[in-house]
Amino acid sequence: MDSISSSTSLTTPIFQCFDPSNGYYPSLSSPRHFYYSSKTHSSTAAASTVDSTPLFPKIVTGDAGYVFEDVPHLSDYIPQLPTYPDPLQDIPSYSAVKQYFVNEEDTVAEKIIAQKNSPRGVHFRRAGPSQKVCFRSEETYACVVTCGGLCPGLNTVIREIVCGLYDMYGVHKVVGIEGGYRGFYSRNMIPLTPKVVNNIHKRGGTILGTSRGGSDPSKIVDSIQDRGINQVYIIGGDGTQKGAALIFEEIRRRGLKVAVVGIPKTIDNDIPIIDKSFGFDTAVEEAQRAINAAHVEAESFENGIGIVKLIGRYSGFIAMNATLASRDVDCCLIPESPFFLEGPGGLFEFIEKRLKENGHMVIVVAEGAGQDLISQSLSKMNQQDASGNRLLQDVGLWLSQKIKDHFKKNRKMTMTLKYIDPTYMIRAVPSNASDNIYCTLLAQSAVHGVMAGYTGFTVGPLHGRHAYIPFHRITTGQKRVVITDRMWARLLSSTNQPSFIKPQNINGEREERTENQTPNGKNHTEMTEAKPGE
Repeated sequence: MDSISSSTSLTTPIFQCFDPSNGYYPSLSSPRHFYYSSKTHSSTAAASTVDSTPLFPKIVTGDAGYVFEDVPHLSDYIPQLPTYPDPLQDIPSYSAVKQYFVNEEDTVAEKIIAQKNSPRGVHFRRAGPSQKVCFRSEETYACVVTCGGLCPGLNTVIREIVCGLYDMYGVHKVVGIEGGYRGFYSRNMIPLTPKVVNNIHKRGGTILGTSRGGSDPSKIVDSIQDRGINQVYIIGGDGTQKGAALIFEEIRRRGLKVAVVGIPKTIDNDIPIIDKSFGFDTAVEEAQRAINAAHVEAESFENGIGIVKLIGRYSGFIAMNATLASRDVDCCLIPESPFFLEGPGGLFEFIEKRLKENGHMVIVVAEGAGQDLISQSLSKMNQQDASGNRLLQDVGLWLSQKIKDHFKKNRKMTMTLKYIDPTYMIRAVPSNASDNIYCTLLAQSAVHGVMAGYTGFTVGPLHGRHAYIPFHRITTGQKRVVITDRMWARLLSSTNQPSFIKPQNINGEREERTENQTPNGKNHTEMTEAKPGE
């Protein structure tokens, strides 16, 4: 089989055709390199003749079950791609750092928990600056776009992309796309300079505006091509990353020298593979304010109940972490853990017990919890927003009314209930110190990767080390709280709440990046099919 051409000035391996359905080859005594595509291209092929076949994983296998899943590179479909010395080597603040440039062979492991005879497993390319770049500073034209819902840290990421391009690589032509994906073909662009973005990290929201939906790859790439843009930085959640993957495929099909990178953003923290998405730490911290208010209200009245609804459409990470951080919560309800209201072991019985014991109670509920219990019409269930998310009923209001009705019927106990919904307050705040640092690292890692010619990837931390991850690995599912994991057990121990479900009905397995393992020593992750979302 003919090999795909690769730039001779880069250390990128020459990849050959490989069918993932045949599995990996851990028994090989020496590494082998593979590139899966149904067609290959000769080195003399014109860029316009690149076929539209989607790219499949670039795989390298080695000893002891080592598997390296690389990200696409512009040289995969652009023959004889020129490269240039990285400008960072001429900047005193960076050139003085020993080993600032990452080794081309450095990879980051997807899993770090192993047994004596475990295979080394899947690895991803380590993020960081390379000694060679594929873009001249004066010829680079970059754009930044934010899509989906709001999230703390959006402005910080925008700022650090712009400053990183200006200060590290001397790129002075950067623009922002207004209003999400639709802005590529229906809105004006905003020139972005370090002066323009200087103080935006102190503000919530996004200076570029955002929207859901509008991902039309053909029209977007037409706009990119017409404007002469050659670097695209896309900030958004799982639905946005799916759109970015389609944009990358359209760019590759046309053979354009345009690099596309995604920066993962979802306040729910439900993007798989990576440790966490930016804005999550801020959201958990801000949720404490609402929980504290609910606790003050609850303990100030006889049989006071405070209910706080937190963000979490399909994943209850914010509710779980905010509950663990608060220690004032008596019950936490999340989408992953079903519950019921009436009868022995139900929520009502637990509420009555806790009120008799403590005289007050605080309940935290994620917005996606209990949706199966909420009566709603079939038409309402089928309604979706512009991103394809199913519209949810307000579980906080529903649960509040159900509790009121229960105590009204049971006149043996008086009750005072306060309901707090801080959803939009949490989304709109500026990022905290932890997220500001994290956003800076994400933005700079994205800039380094794009300048080096990598494309069709997202950037994120795995066990604290930033890596480049192919789009398909983060768009095929959603990370969820694993209710058989020790973290959930810690929550149950903290709140002393019942699990509300019988052990034999528990679905799901242990989170693979925790200290927990199944009895046979294997790690697992519970994933769900990704929904187009933020």
